[in-house]
Formats: sequence, structure tokens, C-alpha cells
Amino acid sequence: MSEPQGAAVSLAEAPHQPPPTDVPSKQLTPQRVQPLRKPGRWIATAVVLVLVAQAVHGLISNPFYQWDRFGYWFLRPTILDGLLITLEVAAYSAVLGLLGGILLALARLSKSPVLRAVSWTYVWALRSIPLIVVLLFLYNFSALYKTLSVGVPFGPAFFSFDESRLATDMVVAVIGLSLNEAAYAAEVVRGGILSVDQGQHEAATALGLPKGYRFRRIVFPQALRSITPNYVNQLIGLIKSTSLVFYVSLLDLFGTAQTMGATYPGDIVPLLLVVTVWYLILTSVVSVIQFYVERYYARGATRSRPPTPLRKFRTGLRDLRERLRREAAV
Repeated sequence: MSEPQGAAVSLAEAPHQPPPTDVPSKQLTPQRVQPLRKPGRWIATAVVLVLVAQAVHGLISNPFYQWDRFGYWFLRPTILDGLLITLEVAAYSAVLGLLGGILLALARLSKSPVLRAVSWTYVWALRSIPLIVVLLFLYNFSALYKTLSVGVPFGPAFFSFDESRLATDMVVAVIGLSLNEAAYAAEVVRGGILSVDQGQHEAATALGLPKGYRFRRIVFPQALRSITPNYVNQLIGLIKSTSLVFYVSLLDLFGTAQTMGATYPGDIVPLLLVVTVWYLILTSVVSVIQFYVERYYARGATRSRPPTPLRKFRTGLRDLRERLRREAAV
């Protein structure tokens, strides 16, 4: 049975069909995707800006703050002398506290049960006792022990010295803060060491490297990535804790402001503002140092180091310009 002529047409012989021309040109042009509207974010931003503006207005317009007296006291020599003492106490205590914390952390991680027990007991005791109690106890230490001696326990003493002559107000403050800081730094250092991957320890051991060299060149540099941010938080707390040395007769920044406030009762609020601003400046400087230290030790841990605040500002400004240019072109 023969097929009708023209009933079957091969694909090769099929005529080319042109695209329909009746489609509106508006449907062929790409449409710009509009971002999702989020009115809640704009409302929250407006509320926050209003609250901030009110707070700033209250600080500037309220005569109770006495900003003229604040400017008078801010750079007075007596305030700067107290600031210098605060910096000295904080610097000495930070270094000694970190060194003590490293030793306590190594003792806590050692295989000796005696070292582990002593380190754990020290950390437990110093973290449980308030810092002001430690300072007051050390300040009155000479009443308990007139002299200190070094020798054989329950035996003869090799030499002794008068504790009251050595325990000046500065020494008492530094020792008290260092003892307290070492207890917290020990846990920070121990946590940083434990954060290093166990494979690093095993690889260094397989290479036959000495234990001390492994710790100094392999384990500890990697542990610093975790230690740095945590210890800087401790350092900021240490700077604020120096205000307690006023109770051991050391006139630091806070102690000087307290003394001047007792002498000039009408300037108590401006003096407290002076102390507040100086502590804000000190902690801000420490935070900036923390950023660059973390950025330095981020090498090898991330593909690219975190951008600096200046670079973030430039990038944000460039993106804003490009966005405004695109919106103007539309």
C-alpha cells in the first residue's frame, strides 16, 4: 500500500521555520531584579539613630557634666602622673602574668601528678578569691611575716630579708595583679595549646625534633591564634582592674581622680568623665594592637589576611560610588 504523496517528509528536508515575530519586544529585553523591600530594617535604623541623637544631645547640653571642667582636668599633670602609674602597673602585671600563665599551663599539661595538682590548685584558688581580697592580704602581709627567709624547710635559713622594706605600694600592686592574672592566663594558654591539631604533635615527633623545639617553633606559634584574642580580653580587664590598687595606697589614674574629687567636691563628675575617657583610650589602643596581631598570625590559616579598617573604608566608599552611578544611569 503506497503512502500518499507528500505525507512523509524527512527532517533534513523540513523547511526552516523562522521565529515568530509577533512576540512583543518588551518581553525580550532583560528585566532588572528588584531587591526585596525590608521596612523593618529601616524602621529599626531610624529608631536607633533617634536614640543615639538624643544621647549625644544629652551629653552636650546637660550642664551637670561640666565639660569646661573636664577640659581643665583632662591633661593636668596630676592626672597624667596617675595615668603613668596605671600604665606601669598594667605593663608589669601583663608580662609577669603571661609568663606565670605559661608556666602554669605547661605544669597543668605535664605528666607529673604533683605539677598538675599544684597548678590546678593555684588556678582554682586565685580564680575563686576576689582581686581586692588578694591585694588587701598582700598589703597587710608584713603583719603576718616580719621577715622572709630562704633555706631548708624546718631547718636552717640561708638568708633572710625584711619584707616591709621590699613590699612598696608598687610592688604589692604588681604582685597582686600578676598572681591573679596568671591564674586566668594559664587557662587561656592551656586552651590555645589544646586547640593545636594533634597531627602537628605527631608529625613533629616523627621528625625526631626535641620537645622544647617542637613547642617553641611548631605548637606555640599555632596556639597563638587562639591565645591572642582571649588574652587581649584578659589584658583589657587587667587595665580596668588597676583601679583597685587605690585601696593599697597607690595613686593610679582612678586613685588620683578620687583624691582630687575629695579636694574639689564640685568636680567629681568631670573627674569621673576624665577617668572614663582615658580608660576608653587605653582599651581602644589595645584593641587596635589585637587586630594587627591577629592579622599577623592569620597567615597560613586563611587564604587572605583580613583587610585593615582603612581598606574596608575605601572598599565601602568605592562600592557606594558604583551603586550611586548605576542608579543614576537607570
